[in-house]
Amino acid sequence: MTEEKKKLLVDKTVKGHWKVILDNPPINLIDDSMYDELYDLVTEIEADEALKVVTFESANPDFFIAHYSSAEPRSRFGVPPWIETAQRLAASSVLSIAVIRGRVRGGGSEFAMGCDIRFASREKAIFGQPEVGTGLIPGGGALERLPLLVGRARSLEIVLGADDFDADTAERYGWINRAIPEEELDAHVAGFVARVLSFDKRVLAVSKATINKTGLPSGADLQETQDTFFKTFAWEGFQQRIPKLMKRGIGKPGEFELNLGKNIADL
Repeated sequence: MTEEKKKLLVDKTVKGHWKVILDNPPINLIDDSMYDELYDLVTEIEADEALKVVTFESANPDFFIAHYSSAEPRSRFGVPPWIETAQRLAASSVLSIAVIRGRVRGGGSEFAMGCDIRFASREKAIFGQPEVGTGLIPGGGALERLPLLVGRARSLEIVLGADDFDADTAERYGWINRAIPEEELDAHVAGFVARVLSFDKRVLAVSKATINKTGLPSGADLQETQDTFFKTFAWEGFQQRIPKLMKRGIGKPGEFELNLGKNIADL
């Protein structure tokens, strides 16, 4: 039996910094097996006392993470352990940074919000929470994290409108830390990581833990929403839309996924 290809490629060559490449072709869907890998990665992160920074990038220039897919293979936990994983990543002493190029929607956006910091390509990053347009609700933290980041009114615009947002708008709203010109993004991230690596681990850890006392959603709220999310797969709205979504090309390379924000309103 051949070993299943890893969807998280981890480069540990720089002391104190792990560079994680998200690689689930063809469009970097986040599925149950990738959530399992993230769970295992966070366990490794927690165990490495010398680790200070972990960055997440995509192997696909068009998709950071497209969105969640419930396709096989299923999680070894039954329900994917994303809620616990995100809470543990936030609570860890390690700074997590999402470096975003391409589309990041739904569960992908929720993964990015689960990281501590988000830097994005001004020209190439596109953000969205399209779940309402498919007949679902966001179930991986958007309903809790977005109001803390962008406020109530903008959260309603993002979630209920289910449209795409460019990086400049995402920055202005507070969805991400910065929208950076594509040609400067790698250098900016490298410079920021180098600064953090030059500082004392204990000071970094205590500072992060103190900041964590405000600005994080409760685990109970996150779990309640996720439980509701899985129920929405049986709701009439989703059942009516899923055949149309499948016919149009949801989860597959092509125009429908590239322009999902526009296309989702035309089912």
